[in-house]
Amino acid sequence: MIRVAIAEDHTLVREALKHLLSQSGRVQVVGEATNGREAVELVQKVRPDVLLLDISMPEKDGLQASMEIAAQGGPTRVLMLSMHTDDSYAVRAIRAGAAGYIQKTAKIDELINAIETVQAGKRVVPAGVEDVLEKGNADLGPAQVLSQREFQVMGYLAAGMTNREIARLLSISVKTVDTHRGHVLKKLKLRNNSDITRFAIQHGLLQM
Repeated sequence: MIRVAIAEDHTLVREALKHLLSQSGRVQVVGEATNGREAVELVQKVRPDVLLLDISMPEKDGLQASMEIAAQGGPTRVLMLSMHTDDSYAVRAIRAGAAGYIQKTAKIDELINAIETVQAGKRVVPAGVEDVLEKGNADLGPAQVLSQREFQVMGYLAAGMTNREIARLLSISVKTVDTHRGHVLKKLKLRNNSDITRFAIQHGLLQM
């Protein structure tokens, strides 16, 4: 049976997911979180096979939490839950380290199938997104010019982390973080970290 944790800040949605998944007989719910910070801590503590992670949550959004979980290098596969139908959100989720992306309008069988698929090591994305990811020209607006690592560093900077904190999290040097920061500023034509935060909010890369 697949061990699943749920990170969702709306209590009714979280309880409904827990009930439906448990009733399926195919999934065991082993933990719950109500915000992104708790989600990261839960993965460290419980190490579920799959984490259902809401993309929009307080303290840390799903993208930030997914990047931190991916940086840990553990076995947990992240399946992002979202109400957004724009394919660019799916692209952002995958670039942030998620193994799959599914809309909240999905039926419970579709959700369980997605859980089983990502747990098996495969990727789950909306139709058409796979081609975009393969071509490497995802429509992320101006952020598409960033490399995966630059995108990660930008996200952490936007969330207010220092270069030293980012270096520790990603297991790279502070100098390397500063180099990535410089590339982000140059490629996006920004001046400082405050500009990075505003850019991330304006383009939906950081939830407030």
